[in-house]
Amino acid sequence: MCILGSSGSGKTTLLDAMSGRLRRTGTFLGEVYVNGQELRRDQFQDCFSYVLQSDTLLSSLTVRETLRYTALLAIRGGSPGFFQKKVEAVMAELSLSHVADRLIGNYNLGGISIGERRRVSIAAQLLQDPMDLTSVDTQSKEREIETYKRVQMIESAYKKSAICHKTLENIERTKHLKTLPMIPFKTKDSPGVFSKLGVLLRRVTRNLVRNKLAVIMRLLQNLIMGLFLLFFVLRVQNNVLKGAIQDRVGLLYQFVGATPYTGMLNAVNLFPVLRAVSDQESQDGLYQKWQMLLAYALHVLPFSVVATMIFSSVCYWTLGLYPEVARFGYFSAALLAPHLIGEFLTLVLLGMVQNPNIVNSVVALLSIAGVLIGSGFLRNIQEMPIPFKIISYFTFQKYCSEILIVNEFYGLNFTCGSANVSVTTNPMCAFTQGIQFIEQTCPGATSRFTVNFLVLYSFIPALVILGIVVFKIRDHLISR
Repeated sequence: MCILGSSGSGKTTLLDAMSGRLRRTGTFLGEVYVNGQELRRDQFQDCFSYVLQSDTLLSSLTVRETLRYTALLAIRGGSPGFFQKKVEAVMAELSLSHVADRLIGNYNLGGISIGERRRVSIAAQLLQDPMDLTSVDTQSKEREIETYKRVQMIESAYKKSAICHKTLENIERTKHLKTLPMIPFKTKDSPGVFSKLGVLLRRVTRNLVRNKLAVIMRLLQNLIMGLFLLFFVLRVQNNVLKGAIQDRVGLLYQFVGATPYTGMLNAVNLFPVLRAVSDQESQDGLYQKWQMLLAYALHVLPFSVVATMIFSSVCYWTLGLYPEVARFGYFSAALLAPHLIGEFLTLVLLGMVQNPNIVNSVVALLSIAGVLIGSGFLRNIQEMPIPFKIISYFTFQKYCSEILIVNEFYGLNFTCGSANVSVTTNPMCAFTQGIQFIEQTCPGATSRFTVNFLVLYSFIPALVILGIVVFKIRDHLISR
C-alpha cells in the first residue's frame, strides 16, 4: 500500500499514529483492526515497525554487527547460533549478505551505498518480527506528481471493480467472526535492563575503537595541552625570585581549567551521533535513552584513566613537581575527576540542548567561571564577596584546586636568590615554606585533603544521576 500526499498533508503523522509513536499529543480518531480484532493504542507499537526517512546508523560497525546488536537488544536469551541464523536470514532476505562484513561508513569515509544503508535500516526493523512494516520515502517533486497521477488512474479503475467490493465485504465480515485469528504481536521476550546495558556498552565501545582518530584524540589531547605548558615553563624551581610560586600556581591553574574542556570536546564530538541513534531506537522500544547515556559514561572511564595517566606521567616528572610517587598518584587522581566532570556535564547539557555548538560554549563558560570563582588562584576566596564564597562551594574547581595546592606545596622549602641570602631580608620572598602559601590561599586545606577528594568525586555520580533524569525527561518530551 502506498500513501501519497503533498508536504504537510499528514502522511508521516498517520504512520506515527499507526506505529504507536503518537503517545500524548494530537487527537486520535478512528480505529485500527488486525485480523478483525481492534487494537488498543498501547498495542500499536507491538504490531508495527517504522523505518524513518533518514538512516541513523553507527558508521564504524559492520552490517552484520549492526544487525546482531539489534537482535540482542530485541530478543531475550537464545544461543549465539540462534542470533547468527536470524541475522543471516534477514540479510539474505534483503540481499545484504555480500556486504555483511563491510563497515556502514558515512558520506565522507565511504562504506556501503545509500540503498544498502536503507536496507540495513529495514533489516533492523524486521529483526523485531513486526506484523507490518511502514516507511516514509522522499522523492523529487516531479516524480511524486508523476506517481500520484498513475495512482489516481489505478484507484479510479479499482473502485469500480468487483475486487474492491469483495475486499471490503471480507473486512466487514471478519469483524463479526466468532473465532478470530490471533494478533501477530512482536516478541515481548526482550532482554532485561542490565542485559541491554551490556549490549549497548559493547556496541559503543566497539564503534569507538574502530574510529582510530577518535581514540588517538581521546588518549592524547590532554598530553598535547600539557606539552604546550611543558615547553613554556620547562621546569619549576624552588627559588622564589625565579618564579617558584608563580610557575606552580600558573601550571595548576591551567591544569584545573583545561582538563574539563578536553572532556567536553570528547562528548561534543562523539555523543551526538549516539544520541540520534538512541532517539530512534528508543521510539522503537528497544531500550530507553538513559541506558545509552549510561553505556557511554561507562565506556569512557578506562579511556579517561589511560589518557590522564599518559598526561600526568609526562608532565609531572618533566616539570619537576614534588618528587614523590604518592604525590604523583594524588595529582593524577585529582585531574582525572575534572576531566570526567567536564565530559559528563556536557552529556547532561546535550540532553537538554540539541545543538552541540551551544553546549560547547556553555560548558566553556561554566568552566571559566568555576576556575575564576572556585579555584582561589586569581583571588583568594576569603577576600571574595559572600555570594561568590557561597557559589564556590558548588564548583568542583574549589576542591580540585585545594587538593593540588596541598599536594604540591606541602613540605616544600623555598630559597631567595643565592644560597647565602636569607629569605627574611628580601621583601620579595614572602614565603619560606609551602605550608605558608597553603594557609594564606586556602586555610585548613591540609586537614580537608581526604574530604576534598570525596566531595570532588561525588560530582561524577551526581552528574550521571542528573543526566539520567534529563534523558528521561527528554524521552517524555520527544515521544509525541
